[in-house]
Amino acid sequence: MPANYRIAIVGAASLRGKELSEALGESPFAAAEFVLMDDQEAIGQLEAVGDEVTFIQQITPASFQNADFTFFTGAPELTRKHWETAAHAGSAIVDLSGALESEKDAVVLAPGLEQSSEALDLRTPAVIPAHPAALALGLVMAQVRQASGVRSAFATVLEPASEYGRAAMDELHQQTVTLLSFQNMPKALYDTQVAFNLTPAAGPEGKIDLQATEARVRRHYALLSSGRLPALAIQLVHAPVFHAHTVSIGLDLERAMTAEHLRQLLGASEHIEVATTDEDSPSNLAAAGQEDLLVRVRAAEDESGPTQRFWLWMAADNLKLTAIHAVACAVAMRKLRPTGKVQ
Repeated sequence: MPANYRIAIVGAASLRGKELSEALGESPFAAAEFVLMDDQEAIGQLEAVGDEVTFIQQITPASFQNADFTFFTGAPELTRKHWETAAHAGSAIVDLSGALESEKDAVVLAPGLEQSSEALDLRTPAVIPAHPAALALGLVMAQVRQASGVRSAFATVLEPASEYGRAAMDELHQQTVTLLSFQNMPKALYDTQVAFNLTPAAGPEGKIDLQATEARVRRHYALLSSGRLPALAIQLVHAPVFHAHTVSIGLDLERAMTAEHLRQLLGASEHIEVATTDEDSPSNLAAAGQEDLLVRVRAAEDESGPTQRFWLWMAADNLKLTAIHAVACAVAMRKLRPTGKVQ
C-alpha cells in the first residue's frame, strides 16, 4: 500500500481510539500520516500510533482535508456531529461508534467472516465494523457449520463495561468502591447496580441501553449470516468486569461427534484458539490483548463418546477485535478505489 495515506481518528483518546491506533501501527497503514482529534478535554494529549507520537488536535472542518480515511471511535454523538464534514471532504468513513448504522446505504462489514469489498460501492457513505460479539459468534458458528448441521443453538453474551467507554468503567469501579465502604453508589450511566451484579437491563434513567445493544448484536449476526450461518438465539447480560466478552453457547447438532473432533474443527480456523486443558480455559484475563477467540469445548453429556450436544465457552478481547476488523474494513474500502484519493 502507498505510504502517503492521511488517516484521521476522531475520538482518539477513547478506549477504541487507543486500541485502533495500536492496530493501525501494526497494519499496512503504519506508514500513513495520522491526525488525532477529540473533544475539548483531550486536546493536547500525547498519543502514539506505531512509532510516531503526536498531539490530539481540536476538531475543525479543515481537519478532514485530504484525509483518505476517517475513523470515528468516540461517542455516537461525536460521530453524528462531524461525519458529514468528513464525508464532504472526500474521506472514507469507518464508524466504530455505531452511530451511522441507520444512514442510507451504510454497510455493516466483517471482512474476517468471508465478506469483501463486494458489499461496498461508491455510494457507501460509511462502513460500520460488526459488533465484536456478533463477529465472534459468526466466526465460531462458521466453523460449527462445517462440522455439522445445527438443530438449535443458543448464546448468552456477557458484556464488559469497556464496550461503553472509559466513563462506564469508571462508574463500575466507583460502584465497587462505594459499596465496599457502605456509601451511596453512582448510577449516572447505568441507573442500576452493576458492581457485583449480573443484569440484562439498565435502569430507565440510565444512558446505557443494554436491550438496544442486544438487538444490535442480533441484527449484526443476522446481517453477517445472510442465511449462511446457523440460526442462533442470543441474549446479552452485562457482567461486572472491565474488559472482554465471554460467551456461553449451547449447541444441538444434527449428527453426533466426539468433543475432540469438534475441537479440531474449531481449531482449524485462523481466528480461534481452542483450549486443550482446564488450565487454558478462556477467561476475561486470558483474552486481554489476544487477537484470537479463545474457546473451550465440552460435551453436554458423556465426554468420551459421540454426542450431538455441546457447550462452548468463549472469551474475546472486545476492543482489540473491533480495532483489527476496523482496519480490515479500511483495507476492503481501499481495494474498491485502488488509485488516488479514496473519493
